[in-house]
Amino acid sequence: MRYSLLFLKFFCKQGEHIMERSILGFHCDEEDYWVADLDCGHSQHVRHNPPFENRPWTTTEEGRNSKLGQQLLCPNCDRFELPESFQAYKRTSEFDAASIPDGLRKAHSTKRGVWAKLHVLEGQLRYTVHAPLDQEFILDPGHEGVIVPELLHHVEPLGPVRFYIEFYKHPPT
Repeated sequence: MRYSLLFLKFFCKQGEHIMERSILGFHCDEEDYWVADLDCGHSQHVRHNPPFENRPWTTTEEGRNSKLGQQLLCPNCDRFELPESFQAYKRTSEFDAASIPDGLRKAHSTKRGVWAKLHVLEGQLRYTVHAPLDQEFILDPGHEGVIVPELLHHVEPLGPVRFYIEFYKHPPT
């Protein structure tokens, strides 16, 4: 399938979530609802609100601790949404069709917690994301690509192209 990045913002169908992320911890929001902190950098509410949401484990510290390391669906990763608090920390040099490293042309991924953006300066670049999201995007100077942590992907130039990659992570605390 081929989508523009603009369309991608609205791609995820309601109720269709694929990406699972590990729970690293919990915090309370401003209204005292529990929020799970995920290894991708996103946060997700984990309310106990029967009969709509049945999560009695959220009501005790012991219950929450029992869920650490378990998987939770992350719709923000499904939609390729870079966590708001993440900051750029490095970028590659510019590549052209002849200088793209072989590693970028083959399936590879970023590390846990590391997001990236593909910035095309000239031409077009095919950005293919492997399972479980299985997406293909044509990037150009008006459409950047967001790279989700630990998700296999590769790029392919579509004729002459110039681009660079910018990496993001959670800011130091």
